Amino acid sequence: METTELLKRVRRIEIKTRGLSNNIFAGEYHSAFKGRGMAFSEVREYQYGDDIRDIDWNVTARFHKPFVKVFEEERELTVMLLVDVSGSLDFGTVKQMKRDMVTEISATLAFSAMQNNDKIGVIFFSDKIEKFIPPKKGRKHILYIIRELIDFHPESRLTNIGVGLQYLTNVMKRRCTAFILSDFIDHKDFKNAMTIANQKHDVVAVQVYDRRLEELPAVGLMKVKDAETGVEQWIDTSSKAVRKAHHDWWISQKTALDEVFQKSNVDSVSIRTDQDYVKSLMSLFAQRN
Repeated sequence: METTELLKRVRRIEIKTRGLSNNIFAGEYHSAFKGRGMAFSEVREYQYGDDIRDIDWNVTARFHKPFVKVFEEERELTVMLLVDVSGSLDFGTVKQMKRDMVTEISATLAFSAMQNNDKIGVIFFSDKIEKFIPPKKGRKHILYIIRELIDFHPESRLTNIGVGLQYLTNVMKRRCTAFILSDFIDHKDFKNAMTIANQKHDVVAVQVYDRRLEELPAVGLMKVKDAETGVEQWIDTSSKAVRKAHHDWWISQKTALDEVFQKSNVDSVSIRTDQDYVKSLMSLFAQRN
């Protein structure tokens, strides 16, 4: 993309998403995520009513009586965006591509973080780690992130969500809030990686999908191509059985994905590309309060 066009797109996204962040999300973001980072402060003797999960077993063993860890709220939060840049995001039949919506949501979250004086970083992943932008503060840093979101060209078109989550677990030493933005079309099992990541960090899943994943239009013969593998095939969308089979596949995928989020104890939201992501994010924030 030419530099002038890129800068125009960055500016357009900044104006839209910064406005959303200032006017709508500021308070909701703050209450939904602020103060979730807890830093270890000291140990003291166990008192009646303390949470037994806070017992420091090493100190308890040394002094032969129970001691608990005392935590204090970290004043600033680190926010990480795990952004899926695989081939399947380059798809959209109504309003906009999945990738464009992911960019806008990411920018909105980045400006919300900036308003709260939080650091923000990004992990771009496909079936490998494509790029890591370490967390920093400030508008200049966020504009760099938006530029990368718009104009990043991954080396691979495949997906491995587990790889992104494992990298988050390994690279971020202190607890952070991590938004994973993807269509979650991944045939590999990532439940274990998500559970481990969410035990160390506060992971939130944002699924972006196109309505054609839910239902096929009855338009006769249609040539479809897997954006990641390049495999093409013809399907007869005039057949009710074909359309039903496709819808059943989507329902089973969605049920399985929701189960992964539930078992991993991860908050999640699904947003269709022709719907208003503002409402979806607001409901996500509300369910965390």
